[in-house]
Amino acid sequence: MTLFTAAATLLLILDPFGNIVIFNAILAKVPPERRRRVLLRETLIAYGLLMGFLLLGAQLLAFLGLQQSSLSLAGGILLFLIAIGMVFPNRAVQFGTDGDEEPFIVPLATPMIAGPSGIAFLLLLASKEPGRLPEWIIAVTVASAISTAILIAGERIARMLGSRGMRAAEKLMGMLLILVAVQMITDGISLYWHDLMMK
Repeated sequence: MTLFTAAATLLLILDPFGNIVIFNAILAKVPPERRRRVLLRETLIAYGLLMGFLLLGAQLLAFLGLQQSSLSLAGGILLFLIAIGMVFPNRAVQFGTDGDEEPFIVPLATPMIAGPSGIAFLLLLASKEPGRLPEWIIAVTVASAISTAILIAGERIARMLGSRGMRAAEKLMGMLLILVAVQMITDGISLYWHDLMMK
């Protein structure tokens, strides 16, 4: 996987277009002059979480005794389920805050941005090719920066694309993510078969 591919895949997983509507709804109770500051704070916290799992991923996997094949299969299945939800959206479960309380870490930073699928993807990168860690750091930084820019411009983008355009953008990202998920699953099966033959 190249640096560009890793950054693009992570950006699809972060799903900024899909998060715009939810972010706007959650931040509606926050005073307008504070919304951008809160959004920047939450995206920075999410970036820190993603970077932490990337840097400590190999040690975590070794501690838990997990193999790359298991992580690839689990991550692929999780991505597939997330992608299906993007293509066929189900908004029955909504994240909110109590009263007029300003959101902090949950639900914006995690699980909306730094969710389980993004963490699983970074753990896989860290364990599969640890020697390319500087490239993965750049990929996380680039994907997070683009996602943040999209979320900051969320209200304008929502007005410009309209509800149909937003749904179309999210479904397109979901379709691309399905392809990535299927590839991760097939890679996991191949790794598992190879490990089985080596025993």
